[in-house]
Amino acid sequence: MRAVAAVLAASLPLLGIAWTFNLPGLLGQVYITEQYLAVILGLTVLAGLVLKRQPPVPMVVDVGFGLLSLAGWWWLALNYQDWLLDPVNRGPEKWVPAVVGILGLFEATRRHCGLVLSALGVGFMLYGFIGHFAPGIFEAAYLSPPRYLLYVYNDSNGVPGLVLGVGATQILGFIIFGAVLTAVGGSAAMTDLAMATMGHRRGGPAKVAILASSLFGTLSGSTVANVMSTGVVTIPMMKKSGWPARHAGAIEAVASNGGQIAPPVMGATAFIIAEFLQISYTDVVIAALLPAAFYYILLYRQVDSYAAANGLIGEPRESLPRLGAALKGSTPLIVPLGVLMYFLFWLGYAPGKSALYASGAALVLYLAKGMRLVSGLRELPGILVRAGETLIPILLVCAIAGIIIGTINVTGLGFALTLALGKIAELGGVLPLLLTTSVIAIVLGVGMPTSGVYVVVAVLLAPALVRQGIDITAAHLFILYFGLLSMLTPPVAIASYAAASIAKSDMWQTGVTGVRLAFVAYLLPFVFAFNPALIMDGTWLEIAVSCATVYAGGYILADILARKHAFGGGLGRIAAALAGLVLFCATAVFDPAHPVAVVAAVGSIALVVLFGWQARRAAALPELSTKTPKNGESDARA
Repeated sequence: MRAVAAVLAASLPLLGIAWTFNLPGLLGQVYITEQYLAVILGLTVLAGLVLKRQPPVPMVVDVGFGLLSLAGWWWLALNYQDWLLDPVNRGPEKWVPAVVGILGLFEATRRHCGLVLSALGVGFMLYGFIGHFAPGIFEAAYLSPPRYLLYVYNDSNGVPGLVLGVGATQILGFIIFGAVLTAVGGSAAMTDLAMATMGHRRGGPAKVAILASSLFGTLSGSTVANVMSTGVVTIPMMKKSGWPARHAGAIEAVASNGGQIAPPVMGATAFIIAEFLQISYTDVVIAALLPAAFYYILLYRQVDSYAAANGLIGEPRESLPRLGAALKGSTPLIVPLGVLMYFLFWLGYAPGKSALYASGAALVLYLAKGMRLVSGLRELPGILVRAGETLIPILLVCAIAGIIIGTINVTGLGFALTLALGKIAELGGVLPLLLTTSVIAIVLGVGMPTSGVYVVVAVLLAPALVRQGIDITAAHLFILYFGLLSMLTPPVAIASYAAASIAKSDMWQTGVTGVRLAFVAYLLPFVFAFNPALIMDGTWLEIAVSCATVYAGGYILADILARKHAFGGGLGRIAAALAGLVLFCATAVFDPAHPVAVVAAVGSIALVVLFGWQARRAAALPELSTKTPKNGESDARA
């Protein structure tokens, strides 16, 4: 049965490659996108049920249920073109396959993505059936059960719609690219480069974790997957060099989570944002660039400040890869990335197709090197299976998102939510609306993959923010940030808890430490929501002033959060914290071109120089011991 599951998993990327390069058209067959989506979803549900079995349930039940669900979705693919001409008839030949297909989808989602997401999909479907009994503004439009069910099942605004289309084309290409890079040594080259450039620096292993996790994380669609992939290397390395276990776990969790907001791939969410907003992928990357840069710069600052205060030195150079050798060995990484950038930005190809071309370049390079044609070809089945297994939860999330989006569209729930949040804004202004939205986004994001977090929260909450005058790109990035912060925010900080399990540290302490390290992610969305200059929407003066104030304020706050004795401790530390917070948020209050903001920006440069000198001086004070903590020891000073 394992072999059957592997074949099913491998069929998903193969089917996606065939569709991307229009193999049916080359063979003289004409199919529309919804038919392809129904076919690949049916295979995904069957593969999902077979791959992740429930031991009390007999194998024959899983296989039988999976085949029935496969038949339900393939029946849609087979009849889709005829049904387009016959939308009025809603007989059992349509809705019975719909019931079976959707039930299989929910069960596969529960097994691969957890009960929360599956229950959310069930809850929205219940609302679609009985929402007309809801009170007040949440009363839904009445739809007969067959009409609602078929809307979700076969309408292009339902399951076979926009989000599943992005998942089965654009995201699929990058999942294959990531699997190929890992197989040909790209991930190892990434780690070696990080070790060669950062390993010898103060607190070096933590800086290696930041660089490696950010590079790997942007290609992956799951923070937890990032933690488990790079954390098994970086966390023990950090602990060995003297980092407390809770810090080692938290640094890895925060760095891995940042990969989901880091261009160019943003955990594959960039493509969904571009489709939602109907803007180019390049525009999304440009908008996300500065916030992501500040996320990592200020995380690095905290790590460096803590290492300086606690005498955490880097690894000996002789134990690290040489930079020249690391660069020479990075061909499996650099060449495919160059091909990706060429097709994506120079030729303007679709992201999914560009990623497949880059995957092909990586494979050709690998097969040509050392004449390992035979051994290299033996890797291909494993690459396809790994890509398919990664794709399964992503495609399931996209399908559930189709149910949510379809329900919101057809019942009027989206309007009701916008109205409810709009009343909050009327009573207290935009800030309470943003605060409410941020809390809801964190709650809704618990346990979901990155793409699922974004889609669910964007559909539910973004329209209310846009209606209150917030820039549409800023609104979508705002909810993406807070949806992802569910991975780091206790009590359900899944990424931090996964890292804590590797670090063998207390989960709650690791989660709290992660919140401190990721402080910038809790503040930045409010700044660019009020001032889109930080997402490159403004004049060069406005962008420069915003960058200067955010960096200066963040620099001060990072130092305070990293060291108990920063700025003399006590009242000095509190006063500096208030000054840093005001400076960080200055351009959210004042127009970036306002004289006050310009003065703040000029003063920021002086403050950074002054506080940088003070921080270096404070690190050398006698009361700040330079003793290296023992492995796993909690540092009470920070």
